[in-house]
Amino acid sequence: MDDLEIRIETPLQDDVRAMVAALNETMIPLTPREFQFQLTVEQMAEPAVTLFVARDSSGRPVGMGALKTHEDGLGEVKRMFTLPEARGRRVGARILGRIEALARDRAMSRLVLETGEASGFEPAYRVYERGGFTRCGAVLDYPDSGFSRFYEKNLSS
Repeated sequence: MDDLEIRIETPLQDDVRAMVAALNETMIPLTPREFQFQLTVEQMAEPAVTLFVARDSSGRPVGMGALKTHEDGLGEVKRMFTLPEARGRRVGARILGRIEALARDRAMSRLVLETGEASGFEPAYRVYERGGFTRCGAVLDYPDSGFSRFYEKNLSS
């Protein structure tokens, strides 16, 4: 997908809001609602969050992912999503690479993420594991509910 352009953008755009809605629609049936930890579009627009949007040659958004900055050199990967019709083209891997590069530029020492633990999340696991992330115990203030899977990547080496 050589025609893909990935840029830092605001989530407060109608086409990005629509992609966030598509992500939510995909995720809600997979995990009990009380164990879903989604950032709203407004939360994604806060200064601690940097959103990357992948657009195809027509300018349509086809994927996204965010870096949320925490204290003590910790970054969190949030809101990773690729539209179904764009899957299999390494959109997620490329966005994850941009998130990691930005985390390194900001001298973060570790990236973590929380994702679902249910059938339907296997493609996400592959993206994270191919990106060098390894499974770990619960991170940040997420509960260890059995409905979440956690990953980390040490950036200090």
